[in-house]
Amino acid sequence: MRLTGVSPESGWTGLSVHTTVTNPSTRPGLRLPGRVTLAAGGDDVPVRHIRLGLVVQAEPDDPARGPRLVQYHQVTIAGRFVVPAGRRRAVDFAVPLPWEAPVTIFGGVPLMGLRTGLRTEVAVGPDPEVGQGAMVPVFVHPLPVQQHVLAALDTLGFVLRQAALQQRRLPGVEQALPVHQRLGYWVAPLYAGPITELEVIFVANSAGLEVLLWADRRLALAGATHQSISRFRVWHAGAERQDWPAVVDGWLRSTINRHAEMAAHADWSAQVTESAHVSRHPDGPGPAGYGLGGMTGEGAGPGGGGAGDGT
Repeated sequence: MRLTGVSPESGWTGLSVHTTVTNPSTRPGLRLPGRVTLAAGGDDVPVRHIRLGLVVQAEPDDPARGPRLVQYHQVTIAGRFVVPAGRRRAVDFAVPLPWEAPVTIFGGVPLMGLRTGLRTEVAVGPDPEVGQGAMVPVFVHPLPVQQHVLAALDTLGFVLRQAALQQRRLPGVEQALPVHQRLGYWVAPLYAGPITELEVIFVANSAGLEVLLWADRRLALAGATHQSISRFRVWHAGAERQDWPAVVDGWLRSTINRHAEMAAHADWSAQVTESAHVSRHPDGPGPAGYGLGGMTGEGAGPGGGGAGDGT
Protein backbone atom coordinates (compact mmCIF):
# COMPACT_ATOMS: atom_id res chain seq x y z
CA MET A 1 0.00 0.00 0.00
CA ARG A 2 1.32 3.43 -0.91
CA LEU A 3 0.00 6.71 0.44
CA THR A 4 0.97 9.96 -1.17
CA GLY A 5 1.17 13.65 -0.27
CA VAL A 6 1.23 16.03 -3.22
CA SER A 7 1.68 19.79 -3.05
CA PRO A 8 0.79 22.35 -5.74
CA GLU A 9 3.60 24.26 -7.36
CA SER A 10 5.50 26.36 -4.84
CA GLY A 11 5.10 30.03 -5.75
CA TRP A 12 7.66 31.45 -8.16
CA THR A 13 9.82 28.31 -8.06
CA GLY A 14 7.48 26.11 -10.11
CA LEU A 15 8.52 23.18 -7.90
CA SER A 16 6.04 20.45 -7.00
CA VAL A 17 6.55 17.99 -4.13
CA HIS A 18 5.29 14.41 -4.17
CA THR A 19 5.79 12.29 -1.00
CA THR A 20 5.16 8.56 -1.02
CA VAL A 21 5.20 6.21 1.98
CA THR A 22 5.85 2.58 1.07
CA ASN A 23 3.97 1.16 4.06
CA PRO A 24 2.09 3.61 6.30
CA SER A 25 1.58 1.01 9.06
CA THR A 26 4.42 1.04 11.55
CA ARG A 27 5.16 1.11 15.27
CA PRO A 28 7.53 3.00 17.62
CA GLY A 29 11.20 2.18 17.15
CA LEU A 30 10.83 1.13 13.50
CA ARG A 31 11.74 3.04 10.34
CA LEU A 32 9.16 4.52 8.00
CA PRO A 33 10.39 4.12 4.39
CA GLY A 34 9.35 6.21 1.43
CA ARG A 35 10.39 8.69 -1.25
CA VAL A 36 10.12 12.42 -1.91
CA THR A 37 10.01 13.35 -5.61
CA LEU A 38 10.60 16.94 -6.69
CA ALA A 39 9.64 18.19 -10.16
CA ALA A 40 10.92 21.52 -11.49
CA GLY A 41 9.10 23.79 -13.95
CA GLY A 42 10.78 25.96 -16.56
CA ASP A 43 13.75 27.01 -14.39
CA ASP A 44 16.39 25.31 -12.28
CA VAL A 45 15.36 25.20 -8.62
CA PRO A 46 18.06 25.30 -5.93
CA VAL A 47 16.95 23.34 -2.87
CA ARG A 48 18.53 24.14 0.50
CA HIS A 49 17.11 21.18 2.41
CA ILE A 50 14.29 18.65 2.70
CA ARG A 51 12.91 17.82 6.12
CA LEU A 52 10.21 15.38 7.19
CA GLY A 53 8.17 15.92 10.35
CA LEU A 54 5.68 13.79 12.27
CA VAL A 55 2.62 15.86 13.17
CA VAL A 56 -0.27 15.18 15.56
CA GLN A 57 -3.19 17.13 16.96
CA ALA A 58 -2.60 17.73 20.66
CA GLU A 59 -4.18 19.63 23.52
CA PRO A 60 -2.03 22.47 24.93
CA ASP A 61 -1.44 23.18 28.60
CA ASP A 62 -4.16 25.82 28.46
CA PRO A 63 -7.41 23.96 27.61
CA ALA A 64 -9.05 27.22 26.58
CA ARG A 65 -6.79 27.39 23.51
CA GLY A 66 -8.17 24.18 22.00
CA PRO A 67 -6.32 21.41 20.13
CA ARG A 68 -3.52 22.36 17.76
CA LEU A 69 -1.18 20.66 15.30
CA VAL A 70 2.16 19.84 16.92
CA GLN A 71 5.25 18.55 15.14
CA TYR A 72 6.89 16.19 17.63
CA HIS A 73 9.72 14.76 15.50
CA GLN A 74 11.74 16.07 12.54
CA VAL A 75 14.45 14.55 10.34
CA THR A 76 16.54 16.18 7.58
CA ILE A 77 16.79 13.79 4.62
CA ALA A 78 18.66 15.96 2.09
CA GLY A 79 20.93 19.01 1.97
CA ARG A 80 21.70 21.40 -0.87
CA PHE A 81 21.14 20.33 -4.48
CA VAL A 82 19.57 21.64 -7.70
CA VAL A 83 16.55 20.27 -9.54
CA PRO A 84 17.19 21.05 -13.26
CA ALA A 85 14.44 22.73 -15.29
CA GLY A 86 11.87 20.26 -16.50
CA ARG A 87 13.47 17.40 -14.57
CA ARG A 88 12.66 15.33 -11.51
CA ARG A 89 14.76 14.45 -8.50
CA ALA A 90 13.88 11.60 -6.09
CA VAL A 91 15.14 11.31 -2.51
CA ASP A 92 14.58 8.04 -0.67
CA PHE A 93 14.17 8.07 3.11
CA ALA A 94 13.70 5.79 6.11
CA VAL A 95 12.52 7.94 9.00
CA PRO A 96 13.04 6.39 12.47
CA LEU A 97 9.95 6.64 14.65
CA PRO A 98 10.60 7.74 18.25
CA TRP A 99 9.94 5.12 20.91
CA GLU A 100 7.44 7.53 22.48
CA ALA A 101 5.49 7.99 19.23
CA PRO A 102 1.75 8.08 20.07
CA VAL A 103 -0.17 4.93 19.19
CA THR A 104 -3.07 5.60 16.80
CA ILE A 105 -4.26 2.04 15.99
CA PHE A 106 -5.22 -0.81 18.34
CA GLY A 107 -6.66 -4.07 17.09
CA GLY A 108 -6.88 -2.62 13.59
CA VAL A 109 -9.20 0.18 14.77
CA PRO A 110 -8.24 3.89 15.05
CA LEU A 111 -8.05 5.10 18.64
CA MET A 112 -10.90 7.61 18.88
CA GLY A 113 -9.90 9.87 16.03
CA LEU A 114 -6.18 10.10 16.82
CA ARG A 115 -4.17 10.89 13.70
CA THR A 116 -0.48 11.10 12.84
CA GLY A 117 0.77 12.66 9.61
CA LEU A 118 4.13 12.88 7.83
CA ARG A 119 4.75 16.42 6.58
CA THR A 120 7.35 17.34 3.94
CA GLU A 121 9.20 20.65 4.20
CA VAL A 122 11.27 21.87 1.24
CA ALA A 123 13.38 25.04 1.56
CA VAL A 124 14.22 26.56 -1.84
CA GLY A 125 16.22 29.46 -3.25
CA PRO A 126 18.35 32.04 -1.44
CA ASP A 127 15.35 33.40 0.47
CA PRO A 128 13.88 31.54 3.43
CA GLU A 129 10.87 30.32 1.45
CA VAL A 130 9.60 26.99 2.68
CA GLY A 131 7.07 24.85 0.85
CA GLN A 132 5.13 22.11 2.65
CA GLY A 133 3.53 19.18 0.86
CA ALA A 134 0.24 17.61 1.90
CA MET A 135 0.51 15.44 4.98
CA VAL A 136 0.68 11.68 4.43
CA PRO A 137 -1.26 9.66 7.06
CA VAL A 138 0.80 7.27 9.20
CA PHE A 139 -0.75 4.49 11.29
CA VAL A 140 1.21 3.78 14.48
CA HIS A 141 0.49 0.37 16.00
CA PRO A 142 1.43 -0.43 19.62
CA LEU A 143 4.67 -2.04 20.71
CA PRO A 144 4.24 -5.68 21.82
CA VAL A 145 4.36 -4.66 25.50
CA GLN A 146 1.79 -1.91 24.93
CA GLN A 147 -0.37 -4.39 23.03
CA HIS A 148 -0.25 -6.81 25.98
CA VAL A 149 -1.20 -4.11 28.50
CA LEU A 150 -4.09 -2.80 26.40
CA ALA A 151 -5.39 -6.31 25.74
CA ALA A 152 -5.17 -7.15 29.46
CA LEU A 153 -7.23 -4.07 30.38
CA ASP A 154 -9.85 -5.19 27.86
CA THR A 155 -9.84 -8.72 29.30
CA LEU A 156 -10.28 -7.34 32.83
CA GLY A 157 -13.38 -5.39 31.78
CA PHE A 158 -12.07 -1.85 31.29
CA VAL A 159 -13.77 0.13 28.51
CA LEU A 160 -11.87 2.80 26.59
CA ARG A 161 -13.78 6.09 26.74
CA GLN A 162 -11.24 8.68 25.61
CA ALA A 163 -7.91 8.92 23.79
CA ALA A 164 -6.04 12.21 23.61
CA LEU A 165 -2.60 13.75 23.22
CA GLN A 166 -1.34 16.52 25.48
CA GLN A 167 1.43 18.98 24.72
CA ARG A 168 3.13 19.03 28.08
CA ARG A 169 5.82 17.35 30.15
CA LEU A 170 5.07 14.75 32.77
CA PRO A 171 6.61 15.67 36.15
CA GLY A 172 9.36 13.32 37.30
CA VAL A 173 9.36 11.28 34.08
CA GLU A 174 12.25 11.12 31.61
CA GLN A 175 10.42 12.14 28.45
CA ALA A 176 11.94 12.74 25.00
CA LEU A 177 8.91 14.16 23.17
CA PRO A 178 6.95 17.36 23.87
CA VAL A 179 3.67 15.39 23.80
CA HIS A 180 2.31 12.36 25.62
CA GLN A 181 -0.71 10.15 25.12
CA ARG A 182 -3.52 9.58 27.60
CA LEU A 183 -5.97 6.70 27.35
CA GLY A 184 -9.02 7.15 29.58
CA TYR A 185 -11.05 4.13 30.74
CA TRP A 186 -14.31 3.44 32.49
CA VAL A 187 -13.32 1.37 35.51
CA ALA A 188 -14.29 -2.31 35.35
CA PRO A 189 -16.89 -3.38 37.97
CA LEU A 190 -14.35 -5.68 39.64
CA TYR A 191 -12.21 -2.67 40.61
CA ALA A 192 -14.91 -0.05 41.20
CA GLY A 193 -15.13 1.62 44.57
CA PRO A 194 -12.21 3.83 45.55
CA ILE A 195 -11.72 4.90 41.90
CA THR A 196 -14.21 5.85 39.22
CA GLU A 197 -11.86 6.79 36.37
CA LEU A 198 -8.51 5.46 35.17
CA GLU A 199 -6.04 7.00 32.72
CA VAL A 200 -3.14 5.05 31.25
CA ILE A 201 0.03 6.77 30.03
CA PHE A 202 2.89 5.00 28.23
CA VAL A 203 6.47 6.30 28.09
CA ALA A 204 8.70 3.94 26.12
CA ASN A 205 12.37 3.72 25.18
CA SER A 206 14.57 1.07 23.60
CA ALA A 207 14.80 -0.93 26.84
CA GLY A 208 11.24 -1.04 28.03
CA LEU A 209 8.09 0.76 28.99
CA GLU A 210 7.01 2.91 31.91
CA VAL A 211 3.27 2.68 32.60
CA LEU A 212 1.57 5.44 34.59
CA LEU A 213 -1.84 4.67 36.05
CA TRP A 214 -3.70 7.87 36.92
CA ALA A 215 -6.50 7.03 39.31
CA ASP A 216 -9.35 9.42 40.03
CA ARG A 217 -12.35 9.30 42.34
CA ARG A 218 -14.98 11.92 41.67
CA LEU A 219 -17.90 12.61 43.98
CA ALA A 220 -20.36 14.57 41.87
CA LEU A 221 -22.63 15.57 44.75
CA ALA A 222 -19.76 16.67 46.94
CA GLY A 223 -18.00 18.43 44.08
CA ALA A 224 -14.72 16.84 45.20
CA THR A 225 -12.09 14.77 43.49
CA HIS A 226 -9.00 12.89 44.55
CA GLN A 227 -6.23 11.82 42.18
CA SER A 228 -3.11 9.71 42.50
CA ILE A 229 -0.48 8.34 40.12
CA SER A 230 1.25 4.97 40.31
CA ARG A 231 4.18 4.00 38.10
CA PHE A 232 5.27 0.58 36.87
CA ARG A 233 8.14 -0.56 34.65
CA VAL A 234 8.38 -3.50 32.30
CA TRP A 235 10.86 -4.57 29.66
CA HIS A 236 10.56 -5.46 26.00
CA ALA A 237 12.63 -8.61 26.49
CA GLY A 238 10.56 -11.57 27.66
CA ALA A 239 7.22 -9.79 27.30
CA GLU A 240 5.68 -12.73 25.46
CA ARG A 241 6.29 -15.01 28.48
CA GLN A 242 4.23 -12.97 30.93
CA ASP A 243 0.70 -13.65 32.16
CA TRP A 244 -0.42 -10.13 31.32
CA PRO A 245 -3.92 -10.17 32.83
CA ALA A 246 -2.31 -11.22 36.12
CA VAL A 247 0.44 -8.60 35.80
CA VAL A 248 -1.99 -5.76 35.07
CA ASP A 249 -4.36 -7.00 37.79
CA GLY A 250 -1.50 -6.69 40.27
CA TRP A 251 -0.79 -3.16 39.09
CA LEU A 252 -4.44 -2.20 39.43
CA ARG A 253 -4.81 -3.55 42.95
CA SER A 254 -1.61 -1.86 44.03
CA THR A 255 -2.89 1.39 42.49
CA ILE A 256 -6.28 1.05 44.18
CA ASN A 257 -4.76 0.34 47.59
CA ARG A 258 -2.39 3.27 47.31
CA HIS A 259 -5.16 5.55 46.07
CA ALA A 260 -7.48 4.52 48.92
CA GLU A 261 -4.72 5.11 51.47
CA MET A 262 -4.12 8.62 50.14
CA ALA A 263 -7.85 9.34 49.96
CA ALA A 264 -8.20 8.43 53.62
CA HIS A 265 -6.35 11.65 54.48
CA ALA A 266 -8.56 13.87 52.35
CA ASP A 267 -10.92 16.14 54.27
CA TRP A 268 -14.02 15.00 52.39
CA SER A 269 -13.36 11.27 52.61
CA ALA A 270 -13.94 8.70 55.29
CA GLN A 271 -11.07 6.27 55.68
CA VAL A 272 -10.99 3.58 53.00
CA THR A 273 -8.36 0.91 53.51
CA GLU A 274 -9.17 -1.35 50.57
CA SER A 275 -11.83 -2.08 48.02
CA ALA A 276 -14.27 -4.89 48.73
CA HIS A 277 -13.62 -6.02 45.16
CA VAL A 278 -9.91 -6.65 45.71
CA SER A 279 -9.57 -10.40 46.05
CA ARG A 280 -5.93 -10.68 47.02
CA HIS A 281 -2.91 -8.60 47.89
CA PRO A 282 -1.03 -7.10 44.94
CA ASP A 283 2.10 -8.78 43.71
CA GLY A 284 5.17 -7.56 45.51
CA PRO A 285 7.73 -5.50 43.62
CA GLY A 286 10.54 -7.27 41.86
CA PRO A 287 14.17 -6.69 42.76
CA ALA A 288 15.49 -3.17 42.35
CA GLY A 289 16.90 -2.55 38.89
CA TYR A 290 17.56 0.09 36.31
CA GLY A 291 14.48 1.90 35.18
CA LEU A 292 13.91 3.67 31.91
CA GLY A 293 16.56 6.13 30.93
CA GLY A 294 19.07 4.67 33.38
CA MET A 295 17.06 5.55 36.50
CA THR A 296 17.11 3.10 39.34
CA GLY A 297 14.14 2.22 41.45
CA GLU A 298 11.60 -0.37 42.42
CA GLY A 299 10.03 -2.26 39.59
CA ALA A 300 9.90 -5.45 37.67
CA GLY A 301 13.12 -7.15 36.71
CA PRO A 302 13.76 -7.96 33.05
CA GLY A 303 10.53 -9.37 31.69
CA GLY A 304 8.83 -8.99 35.05
CA GLY A 305 5.62 -7.26 35.97
CA GLY A 306 5.79 -6.38 39.65
CA ALA A 307 4.63 -3.11 41.12
CA GLY A 308 6.81 -0.11 40.56
CA ASP A 309 7.34 3.01 42.54
CA GLY A 310 4.49 5.43 43.13
CA THR A 311 4.70 9.14 42.72
